[in-house]
Amino acid sequence: MSDRVFFSGLALAAAALIALAMVWPQGLGARSPGPFGSVPVQQRPEVQAAMRREAEANNARLQKAREAVAAARAATEGAAPPPAESPE
Repeated sequence: MSDRVFFSGLALAAAALIALAMVWPQGLGARSPGPFGSVPVQQRPEVQAAMRREAEANNARLQKAREAVAAARAATEGAAPPPAESPE
């Protein structure tokens, strides 16, 4: 194979890979520099608010479960239940 054919094909493959990298989805990482890319889904304000609400709901549910376990444990041992912890 002559060098002219090999290096021409190599340059064409490199150009194709660069073009593919410019249009490939960026995923959920940091924003790509302009003019390419867009704001990642997890960095949008509405998604961050939904994630915050979900985390708060999970923390509240976990706190209620801990209180229920403490109350059940205290009931089986015959002692008064410990005071409820304040949410932080």
